[in-house]
Amino acid sequence: MNSITASLCLIGMYQEKLANIRERGYDFDVVNILGRAWVMYKKQAINSAAFTMLIISLALLTKQYLPQAQLAVSVLLLPALFTGFYIVANKLNNDQPVHYGHFYGGFSFYIHVVAIWMIGQLLTGIGLLLLVVPGVYLMVSYNFSVLMSIFGGMNFWQALEESRKLITVRWFKFFILTLVFIGINILGALLYFLGLMITIPITFYATYILFEDITKDAFEG
Repeated sequence: MNSITASLCLIGMYQEKLANIRERGYDFDVVNILGRAWVMYKKQAINSAAFTMLIISLALLTKQYLPQAQLAVSVLLLPALFTGFYIVANKLNNDQPVHYGHFYGGFSFYIHVVAIWMIGQLLTGIGLLLLVVPGVYLMVSYNFSVLMSIFGGMNFWQALEESRKLITVRWFKFFILTLVFIGINILGALLYFLGLMITIPITFYATYILFEDITKDAFEG
């Protein structure tokens, strides 16, 4: 069995296990997830804040001095940078040592991450333009897509679809969680953007924690 065939078999096994999780159902506590994300943040508070400041500075400087490059930065750089929070969260979850360089780990999955963000945003945008509701549905449903790719080895379409199908099981609760994420990040932005150095990492750490809770039976071993 060559490596490609083995990889396809493994992904097929993951998809079968994810289908079993959807069939039996799941639930989660929003407050508990946020509390655990705060604990995770405190383990790497300085590095998390510094990395977030880098991302914010990049976005603000691009807007101020290179507005024509904003789209390129948003599509080609920010997805990989934000994915770094998931890489660090995974290491912290497995009690592995973390240093600042690990926050750049998203670039190891660059092609897949960028493809997921581009296609996901495109489909969400089309949904918003057409009837709004489909766009909101997809915006929430694709929250696990990058995680499906980097930890499940799926291509962009498999990752988007597996995320959509899994989140649909408890979509309304994920919608509430998304509103909470938006709310805390708005509050963070109101504090002269300084609060974002806490709220942005917590948003990604909470998403990872919830993903791990729900899918651990699918991806273990």
